[in-house]
Amino acid sequence: MELQESAFGFEIDRVVEAIEERDCEKVGLQFPQGLKRRATTVVDTLEERTDARLYVSGDPCYGACDLDEWLMRNTDMLVHFGHSPIKDSDDVLYVESRSDAPIRDVTLDAAEKLDADAPVCLVTTAQHSHVFEEARDILEDDGFEVVASGGGNRLNNTGQVLGCNYTSVVPDAPQVLYLGGGDFHPVGLAMDHPDKLLVVADPVNDQVREVDGEKFIRQRYAEISRAREADPDKWGVILSTKIGQRREEIAQYLLDNYDDTYLITMDEITPDRLLHFDADAYVNTACPRITTDDGPRYDDPVLTRVEFEIAVGERDWDDLSFDTFHGAWST
Repeated sequence: MELQESAFGFEIDRVVEAIEERDCEKVGLQFPQGLKRRATTVVDTLEERTDARLYVSGDPCYGACDLDEWLMRNTDMLVHFGHSPIKDSDDVLYVESRSDAPIRDVTLDAAEKLDADAPVCLVTTAQHSHVFEEARDILEDDGFEVVASGGGNRLNNTGQVLGCNYTSVVPDAPQVLYLGGGDFHPVGLAMDHPDKLLVVADPVNDQVREVDGEKFIRQRYAEISRAREADPDKWGVILSTKIGQRREEIAQYLLDNYDDTYLITMDEITPDRLLHFDADAYVNTACPRITTDDGPRYDDPVLTRVEFEIAVGERDWDDLSFDTFHGAWST
């Protein structure tokens, strides 16, 4: 299968140029789950054009925050596909793998589900950031007032969203149009902004749909209620060892301010790994999507810091909010 058949670009010329400029002998390649099936084709293409030995990371990759540290230590350069940079690095080449799917028809179809008399906040991912202005023009030509934001300092493009950061959503806008594929980001948007009308325009699959945020909020309230039954002396505090998810300051705060909490370090946080600990509930200080997306899979409640403080009575129920990463990088 030719590389050109993919709906996402891999900027092979740019990767080859970087390999040659840096005189790389060993190059690591890292792909998110949705692009891993293209890894062998990328390797074949690069082997034809360079003399570098290529190493493909087989570990899960959840975002620009989740770099393969072994490859960073043991190769001359890591090429990270599918995400925009949240940290400048001479050792990592970020390739956003932009989609070439047309957006006009799906954007106009999505607009039919929006209120034409109210402002709409337009957001997207790294794969579609290059057509953000095109989407804005399509909506404005259709009579919409489009608002957008640069968001926080982990965001590289206007209107961009990350799985851990939805600060690009303009608070005063009553509705959001998400330009992108999959369920991952719509779920995060719905949880962070359950009061807004959320419409998804998926150019790759040519699909339009609405997403209801209230059901996700109800799921989190249920987990908090379950955690309130936990033994207060048996709370585990999970600290991620991943380079971009390591929020040690939050973990340390919890240990310092709540007695009988225990620190557990992990790279990959999964339900089976927690089965071996004698804890009744956990506070996750790593990626918040581990808590919100995978919560029902855990035998014991896994909460964010804010959810934990609600469970132990330090916050009101109305204080529930999405656990957003604000820092540019965690150490």
